[in-house]
Amino acid sequence: MKLAIGNDHVAVEMKKEMQAHLESKGIEVIDVGTNSTERFHYPVSGYKVAQMVAAGEVDGGVLICGTGVGISLAANKVNGIRACVCSEPYSARLSKQHNNTNIIAFGARVIGPETAKMILDEWLNAKYEGGRHQIRIDMISEIETTGKLLAAEEITG
Repeated sequence: MKLAIGNDHVAVEMKKEMQAHLESKGIEVIDVGTNSTERFHYPVSGYKVAQMVAAGEVDGGVLICGTGVGISLAANKVNGIRACVCSEPYSARLSKQHNNTNIIAFGARVIGPETAKMILDEWLNAKYEGGRHQIRIDMISEIETTGKLLAAEEITG
């Protein structure tokens, strides 16, 4: 498995810890974030990780800024990206099982490294369930590509 990781200046230390955690599990990590504590604009990392995920260059992404919100918002502007910011493991697992998220995000000012590791592990170990959830993913994709929400019946035919 290969993941891209991105961060801003607030999350340098947490990114290093998460990268080490992932690599200890045999996961290849591509770092596109900053290693400086000088001001860095999180949309840059959010976009880079999202582009890599959307292009299939990596299997998923991890984003970290102060809250996880801004960097995930930037990533979600890229077609095909479903980034979710989580502050606890349960939502991370369900985001993958029900929403087939391809990027997980969290805030270095919100949670500590041990909670972040639990979130990562739950997200990595979860599997998309498909089935009844796919219609909702299709609806989200329709909004993304056309700017319109079709009824579930219109998508399924």
